Amino acid sequence: MRKFGLIGYPLGHSFSKGYFTEKFKKEGIADASYELYPLQHIAEFPELLAQNQELLGINVTIPYKEQVIPYLNSLHESAQKVGAVNVIKREGRQLIGYNSDYFGFKLSLQQWLGHTLPHLQALVLGTGGAAKAVAAALQDLGIPFQLVSRQAAENTLSYTQLHQQPQLLQQYRLLINTTPLGMQPNLASCPDLPYDQLGVQHALYDLVYNPAETRFMKEGISRGAQAKNGLQMLHLQAEKAWEIWNGNA
Repeated sequence: MRKFGLIGYPLGHSFSKGYFTEKFKKEGIADASYELYPLQHIAEFPELLAQNQELLGINVTIPYKEQVIPYLNSLHESAQKVGAVNVIKREGRQLIGYNSDYFGFKLSLQQWLGHTLPHLQALVLGTGGAAKAVAAALQDLGIPFQLVSRQAAENTLSYTQLHQQPQLLQQYRLLINTTPLGMQPNLASCPDLPYDQLGVQHALYDLVYNPAETRFMKEGISRGAQAKNGLQMLHLQAEKAWEIWNGNA
């Protein structure tokens, strides 16, 4: 039996196991299984591998997309480009890191907003591994973007600064949430933005997919904005991961 799985913490929100289990059933793949491996600390990763020699492919989610890199033998160019890993392929004793978030986000954004993309500027909320994949995709699509985090830093605005200059939201009409804010079970939370600045000209993309409509999305929809969750991105990156694990990517 070939084993695949997901590492991260916590994992109660994840649809990955359901997605792959359904895929295996639908496509008649009888020799594969997919499990969740909630690791409280990334230092537990080598022990997980030692105890599961048949674990051939691993997805990586919050908070380990960057922390896992020192445990890998090499990085595919997709992971080098992004600076974060969400797919690991085990080849013998070698662990190779890839990034399929980049692919999933880029394609889903193109399919959603298509011809309007050249006219947009984006705010990327968060600065973790998912934000790095989003930033790389935006760069390749030629979309200017601004990072936003709790603390201001070089090339990064703080939420406080956005509240001090709310008119910036008229410039940035694509808002992308790469943080876990609003994810099950913390349904009441959302990025701290001046939402009263939003209107029909805005598009909100939340990488969170559970719940299907987050508070972040609702804040936009109630003001006439378009909104999209991260479920399509999850499916696209999962299919890309399957290609990687099976040597087709």
